[in-house]
Amino acid sequence: MPDTLPHTLPSTLLNALEAPLAQNGFAYEQAATVRQLLELFGMERWEEFAESWNHLGVDRYMADGGRYRRRRHATFTLAGEQSLRKPHQPHYQSRDYNTLNGGIERWFKPITPAMGDHPALRAVLRMTQHVADDLTPQAQRPVAWHAEVHQFRIEASPDSAGRPTPEGLHRDGVDWVCVMMVRRENIARGETTIHDLNRTPVGGFTLTDPMDTALVNDSRVYHGVTPVEPVDPLRPAYRDVLVVTLRHE
Repeated sequence: MPDTLPHTLPSTLLNALEAPLAQNGFAYEQAATVRQLLELFGMERWEEFAESWNHLGVDRYMADGGRYRRRRHATFTLAGEQSLRKPHQPHYQSRDYNTLNGGIERWFKPITPAMGDHPALRAVLRMTQHVADDLTPQAQRPVAWHAEVHQFRIEASPDSAGRPTPEGLHRDGVDWVCVMMVRRENIARGETTIHDLNRTPVGGFTLTDPMDTALVNDSRVYHGVTPVEPVDPLRPAYRDVLVVTLRHE
């Protein structure tokens, strides 16, 4: 499905993401700025997109035995002005990057065709591709990016905290990572921490509102998220995020 990238974008909006990402290896931007960017990339019907997190499958590959994570997964090729969905395939990470769940092919439920073609997701893909292209030196910029898209829901209960990053502080073995908040429901904590390659803390923030976004240069920093806990133990508690990773095709 062809997608048109905006030929010009307000430099102040892009700079809010790209300047700290280039300087520090990570960027955190609140929803107001991100929403403006996504709308320029064609985002529509966000609430419809966010509702799809109510229809994920249980992640049955958790080596810690937990059943607190739900997810769906899809892969795309991003090249020029096109984003093309690939046939469904497993998610794989080596144990060098994921000591808990790495080393095996993990077949998750696919993102539904409707959500894979949704203008909200397509806008996130285009925005992430645009930033990656801008910040990748031309000599190293690939003709096409391999994009993986993950819908995550982390559930918490009074007797079991939910772990957004059960593998702990980590890198993903890709080039770029975009993490976007979709919804926080009745949870406390869930702080994102950023560490340099010596594992020294260099930043931290909490994705709170829908479209709050973090971007990470995976070659420069580690990232992790603290467990989430229910505020009201009698109500459902969960953290919904969209994760997009890009690596050379």
